[in-house]
Amino acid sequence: MFKHNKIKLSALIITTVVIGIIFSTLVSTLFFGIFYEKSMFNSAYVSSRQAVSQAGETVSNYVLSMKNRLDSLCNETSNLKSNKELQNVAASASKFEDDIYCVMIYDMQGNLLSNGNDSGEKVKENATNLSFDKSLYSNLKDGYAISQPHVNTLYQNSYPWVVTIATKEYSNLFSQQVFVAIDFKFSSIAKYIDKVSIGQRGYCYIVNSKGEIIYHPQQQMLFSGLKEENTKEVSALSDGIHRKRDNIYNILSLDSCSWKIVGVSFNDEITQAVKNQVVIGSTFAILFSLFISVVIYLLLSRTVTRPVRRLIDSMQKFEKQAESFEYKTDMSNVVEFKTLSKSFEHMVLMIQSLMEKVHNEEIVLRKTELKALQAQINPHFLYNTLDSIQWMCEQDNSKDAVKMVGALAKLFRISISHGNEFITINDELKHAESYLIIQSYRYKNQFTYSFDVDKSVLGYMCNKITIQPFIENAIYHGLDRMVDEGEIKIIAERRGKDIAIIVKDNGLGMTEEQCKTILQKDRSDSKGIGVKNVNDRLKIYFGEEYGITIESELDVGTTVTIKIPKIEKGQENEY
Repeated sequence: MFKHNKIKLSALIITTVVIGIIFSTLVSTLFFGIFYEKSMFNSAYVSSRQAVSQAGETVSNYVLSMKNRLDSLCNETSNLKSNKELQNVAASASKFEDDIYCVMIYDMQGNLLSNGNDSGEKVKENATNLSFDKSLYSNLKDGYAISQPHVNTLYQNSYPWVVTIATKEYSNLFSQQVFVAIDFKFSSIAKYIDKVSIGQRGYCYIVNSKGEIIYHPQQQMLFSGLKEENTKEVSALSDGIHRKRDNIYNILSLDSCSWKIVGVSFNDEITQAVKNQVVIGSTFAILFSLFISVVIYLLLSRTVTRPVRRLIDSMQKFEKQAESFEYKTDMSNVVEFKTLSKSFEHMVLMIQSLMEKVHNEEIVLRKTELKALQAQINPHFLYNTLDSIQWMCEQDNSKDAVKMVGALAKLFRISISHGNEFITINDELKHAESYLIIQSYRYKNQFTYSFDVDKSVLGYMCNKITIQPFIENAIYHGLDRMVDEGEIKIIAERRGKDIAIIVKDNGLGMTEEQCKTILQKDRSDSKGIGVKNVNDRLKIYFGEEYGITIESELDVGTTVTIKIPKIEKGQENEY
């Protein structure tokens, strides 16, 4: 079987609204995240393109300026008449240009013909300058050759990183074709490239057509092996944006030389920024959704849940006090709730009418039931007592028989009690004592009895013939077959708002199953019916919380507790 969980209408409404709004918000946020990510990548592309374009323009202008400076030097050196003058011109060029380290002139075979710088450093004997590259110098592009970065080894005690730009020129001084070359330190460009940033961690670097690095802002890390650049693959890429697994590359070829500017940015920067933005957006959207949900709930509550809640409250009150409950139709603006409220009012009136009818019938039935119970008790006790008197007469014990008959008469006077169902606890205890006197004559020396009574309870009322059936049960079933002398003790005491009358014996006792059976005997049974009737009478009069409890243990004894409410004299008519 499936278990159906209960859910409140208000909870259902707010849950539906919240789920609907949150779902739509999350879907919107998801689409926003997709479009935002696309926008962020486009923005990154634009930013990278701008940075690379500016770097390319700066490097191109720098290279052009070096070419122009080289052309100017060629013009200056073309008509010089001595090597000394040539060296002075070269030294002046390096002196007034911060990036120019030295100026050199080579013949077609690469032999150094002249050189000059402003440092005054001496040239090494038989030095081979790495600035001369035959493969590069033999294929001048646009009349110029540009090397990759290298160490200048021409001078003593100085080993700067330089880039060489060279061109071919006829020299009148040497009467032959020569190469005029400038070694420049590339410091201006390096400073600029170092400052270029793309995103948070992005950067630019320069490579030639062979994939060789011209300049990298993290050049030392590359040389030490702490960082790698896939320059071969990157240099083969065409100009434009290329998004790879981890990086975004922006390639720009320079018109002034065979170099390429490579801009590097990182995918994770963008994706993380998108995630952060989506989280913030989602949080705000959810909070906003909850706010909207509360507003919608309050509006729905006024028109839907509040009338339903009032109707439920009325139903719960009707359950507790159906007879006195008064209901007025809820004048709701919603037609369905108004109709439902009128129907409930009509139902309340019909149920109260039926309850009154059933109550009157129940009173008649209860009186009939009580009379039947009483009729069962009195003959039952009378038969047992007459049996005892008969037995005494048979034993020629007329003296005790007379006393027994007197006790019986006293007992019946109390039992009859002018037709009243209720008598004082004092009279009920006297009734029990008369019964014990009668039975003590029959069972001489077989049992003793005692009373332990709180005198403050004697004036309260109780049902007549309440104690006697349990004394009878104790004698017949608990003490009759005992070898030793038995004991019966009657206790009456206060217990809060109630009164407890206890009948204890030290007889044979009973099992738990036997205790239950006694209180469940049908009226067709011939034995033990007095106990069942007493319990039924108490529950009919006072309710299910009152009645008889039996505790017993084999060979130890039995304790019967009779629980009744405190009834003042004069209040018995209320029951």
